[in-house]
Amino acid sequence: MNAFITAISAFLPGEAVENDALDEYLGKTGRISARTRQMILAGNGIQTRYYAIDPATGKTSFTNARLAAAAVRRLGFDEESKEKRLECLCCGTSSADQIMPGHASMVHGELGGGPCEVISTSGICLSGITAMKYAAMSVSSGMSKNAVATGSELASTYMRQDFFLAAAERKKKNGVGKQRHLAFSFEADFLRWMLSDGAGAVLIEPEPASGKLSLQINWIELISHAHRLETCMYAGALKQEDGSLVGWRDCIRTGKQEGVFTIKQDARLLNKEIIRTMVGQSLPLVIDKYALKPKNIDWFLPHYSSDFFREPLKVGLRKIGFPLPDEKWFTNLRTKGNTGSASFYIMLEELFSSGRLRQGDRILGMIPESGRFSVGWVLLTVV
Repeated sequence: MNAFITAISAFLPGEAVENDALDEYLGKTGRISARTRQMILAGNGIQTRYYAIDPATGKTSFTNARLAAAAVRRLGFDEESKEKRLECLCCGTSSADQIMPGHASMVHGELGGGPCEVISTSGICLSGITAMKYAAMSVSSGMSKNAVATGSELASTYMRQDFFLAAAERKKKNGVGKQRHLAFSFEADFLRWMLSDGAGAVLIEPEPASGKLSLQINWIELISHAHRLETCMYAGALKQEDGSLVGWRDCIRTGKQEGVFTIKQDARLLNKEIIRTMVGQSLPLVIDKYALKPKNIDWFLPHYSSDFFREPLKVGLRKIGFPLPDEKWFTNLRTKGNTGSASFYIMLEELFSSGRLRQGDRILGMIPESGRFSVGWVLLTVV
């Protein structure tokens, strides 16, 4: 593929937030939520993260579009840039500021500058890498002379105490049984202590940059298992006993909208399928297609939501004959948090800027999303 990442940027809003300062940003928790928080933080390994929240006023300091635009500007594209015109802008997110119009249009509006093609990719964590794949294909095919891809998240707007408790309290007042109420609270609260805000961007061109390192995009593979697995992570819907979803419009129409817009995770289904499906039933397809061998991988960048999954992931790789030793792994989950569709970009930027890459190094990226179980596998070569 004649597509090269010639510049990478990351943007994290505000100051790093440590675990003992979460209440200052998200609000004080109730007894049930405090227990959930203690359990989740003990397992996810996140020590600091970033929120687009002004702790002094409690106001949101950035929209999602502004987060993405800030990352793009760090690539050298802004209203004052005259040297290079952006031809294609591809933006992925799971938390757009609005239902319509598309996220990429809003990012383009923040950037200003001249006209360009804009593509919005939806989904969850995988939306950032689908944006990158479109950008790479556009450049590789000659349809664009350059393209920028972004992943960005404003997860904190879902995580605030007032947003979360309003839904839970309404459900309780409407006569939902105690056990069902506790289950609902855990489904929604589970992700509250794992998600945070941030954005990343890459510039893709048909030739490597002159006089410095670039990353050749060898391939990007996207694999969905929605044909056989029910929904695991969702928002804007309520899950039924049979595993189906009722969308937000029908929920509002029938007066059953309590909690419909909170992000929820079926933790039991996640633990059952995440490694078996994302690794055991996905990576072998990629290995066969590209004759991939673990000895040829120099860096492994896995996006996982919690340190809890690191050891099971290692075991899953060994089971399919693709072991990758610890010294090849690179993640910044502990310091940058889980930023969803932006996570791979933010990991890649830190590694790229670290001075540790050498010409010829091969980077394998893994970007799963539990929405309805999809995964992206990416191979990059340092040139």
